[in-house]
Amino acid sequence: MTSPMQKQSAGRPGLWQTALQMAEQTPTTRNRYVDLLRALSIFAVILGHWLVAATQVRDGVLVGENMLAVAPWTQWLTWVFQVMPVFFLVGGYSNGVSWSATVRRGGSYSNWLTSRVQRLINPVLPLFLAWIAFIVGARMVGINAETIALASGLALIPVWFLAVYILVVALVPATRWAWERFGMRSFWALLALAAIVDLANLGAGVPLVKYSNFIFVWAGMHQLGYAWEAGVLDGMAKRLALAAGGLTLLGLLMVFGPYPLSFIGVPGDPFTNSMPPKLTIFALGIAQTGMVLACERRARVLLERSALWAAVILVNGMIMSLYLWHLTASVLVTAAAWLSGVGLEAVPGSQAWWMMRPLWIGLYMIATAAFIALFGRFERPGFEAPEQTSTWRLICSVALVCGGLVATAVSGIGSDDWAGFRIWVVALPFFGAALLDFGPLAHRNARRRMQALLPKMV
Repeated sequence: MTSPMQKQSAGRPGLWQTALQMAEQTPTTRNRYVDLLRALSIFAVILGHWLVAATQVRDGVLVGENMLAVAPWTQWLTWVFQVMPVFFLVGGYSNGVSWSATVRRGGSYSNWLTSRVQRLINPVLPLFLAWIAFIVGARMVGINAETIALASGLALIPVWFLAVYILVVALVPATRWAWERFGMRSFWALLALAAIVDLANLGAGVPLVKYSNFIFVWAGMHQLGYAWEAGVLDGMAKRLALAAGGLTLLGLLMVFGPYPLSFIGVPGDPFTNSMPPKLTIFALGIAQTGMVLACERRARVLLERSALWAAVILVNGMIMSLYLWHLTASVLVTAAAWLSGVGLEAVPGSQAWWMMRPLWIGLYMIATAAFIALFGRFERPGFEAPEQTSTWRLICSVALVCGGLVATAVSGIGSDDWAGFRIWVVALPFFGAALLDFGPLAHRNARRRMQALLPKMV
């Protein structure tokens, strides 16, 4: 006899069945290639992070190195794995479509931005809470503060992207207006500004100005997304010319400029191409845009297949969780190997080390899947954003969230004080989320929990 619980479980579709249903219901007007690029770019970032970490136990001590420094030839691989420009390109396309639809139906900026901040920050909150628990547990078993700070710092590096992306999203009304008013000139203006910043920073020795390229470079790639969505980049000739132009500019910068080869920071280099982004990242992004768009027509034909499109839908439904938890997974797997004394004997860069990579990546994937099973639900919106949120609350929320994420990316959350973590750094995103009435500190959530408890108490 089948129990009611079994009947309910049998009637509830699984993730794959749900993805197939969504695939069948997808409007024909949707550009599925946008979603595919988003998924592929995140996979490239994840694989790159897993390959660049080179750890080994030497004389009982866990030593962490950067593969880009251990084997300099691997720096060429960053030309493939540095795909954040593609993510901002995709963001420009999707944000342009979404904002234009909001304007057409008379929606509010506050509602639009609040819903996007929620989708971006909601998955981060359980990550921070989990790392607080990890830190407390590690201190209880006697792991020193320096090791804890190193581990948490490595695991939480990905949050830098969210801080920048939230700022770019917040500027969408302005950047979209600039696109509609000036077209590609708005893109060329940002490219010129990024070049001026590099000249001031690297040529004239003005250091602080370099941080403005977090906006100029990434907003510039975002503008290319508008251009793609508007059809300005249609035609194979234009796309190949864009790829050739980006590669030519990149080659000139590398040959005649002071820029390092790697697109990810390497110990010993005087500066990095990516943090903050330089004109080289912009050139790489232009080249990547031409290349990926040159493949669009064939890819869109392939994405008409239900199974392939369902797989893309499935990945996009957990994409932020994949991005946020993949380094936590690799750090904890490595810590477990270190504590057990197994698996970290191979010298980084040696033949044995490379032969072990598939096994390690498999373990990282299993651990990441476990975290997604536990925390992936937080990626799905849990409330309807209010129709109106005051401007000051939006500004304060974005400032608090981005400030906490930047501080986390720069210095991690681990510390040697009594708590073991920087309380104020962890608290900022939570208070920012609460200002927009979501997250565990939100008053509305507290009221709902209280209302749910009251009938049980009477």
